Amino acid sequence: MKKSLHSPNSIEELMLRAESMAGLTLGQLANFHEIQIPKDLKRHKGWVGQLIELELGALAGSKPEQDFAHLGIELKTIPVSALGKVLETTYVTVAPLTNIQGLTWEESVVCHKLQQILWIPVQGDRDIPLSLRQIGSPILWRPSAEESAQLKQDWEEIMEFISMGQVDKVTARHGEVLQLRPKAANSQVLTDSIGRDGKLTQTNPRGFYLKTQFTQRILSQLL
Repeated sequence: MKKSLHSPNSIEELMLRAESMAGLTLGQLANFHEIQIPKDLKRHKGWVGQLIELELGALAGSKPEQDFAHLGIELKTIPVSALGKVLETTYVTVAPLTNIQGLTWEESVVCHKLQQILWIPVQGDRDIPLSLRQIGSPILWRPSAEESAQLKQDWEEIMEFISMGQVDKVTARHGEVLQLRPKAANSQVLTDSIGRDGKLTQTNPRGFYLKTQFTQRILSQLL
C-alpha cells in the first residue's frame, strides 16, 4: 500500500484535492494506492471511507476528533444512487454511556464533529461493481442555525434517556435528524452503561447517526 499523501495545509488545498478525485472510480483510486479491492462491502464496511481518507490525507483515523482537526473539518463519504438518493444513514461517533454528568452539547464529540463536514458522494448502487463506482463532487457544509438547533435538541433528548438509565428505550425513530443505534459487530458485544438504579449495567455499544432525510436535504441544497 502506498503511503497517504501529506495532509492538506489549507481548506483550499483540501478542496482542490477532493475536486480532482471527482469522476474517478474507486478502482482507479485503489490501483493508484496499490490497495486490493474487496468483492463487496459486506465484510469491509469502512473500506470506501478509508480509501478516500488515504487519498485526502486525513489524520484522525478512529480518534474522537475531526479528520482534519487542524482545518476544523470532518470527512464523510456518503453512498448515493444514480438519481442522487442517499442510500444509508451517516455514522458520526460512539455514544458515551457512562461519565456523562454535566456533559453539554457544546462539549460533545457529536457537536465537535458536525461543525464542518466535507461530504464526498460515492455511487452506492449495488448493481455497480465496487471498482466501477464513481466518486462525486465534494461538498463543504456547515450547519445552519436551524440545523444546529435540531441536532442539539435531538442529542439532548437522547442523552437524557441515557442519563436516566433508559438507553434501551431509545429506538432509531427517536430524533428528527440525529438517531441512536447499536454500534457493534454483533449483539454479543457489551459495554458499561448507566442502569435504572444509577449503578453500572451492561448493554450493547451505541452510535450516533445522521438520518438520511437530513443528509438528503444537505445534498439537495448544495448539489
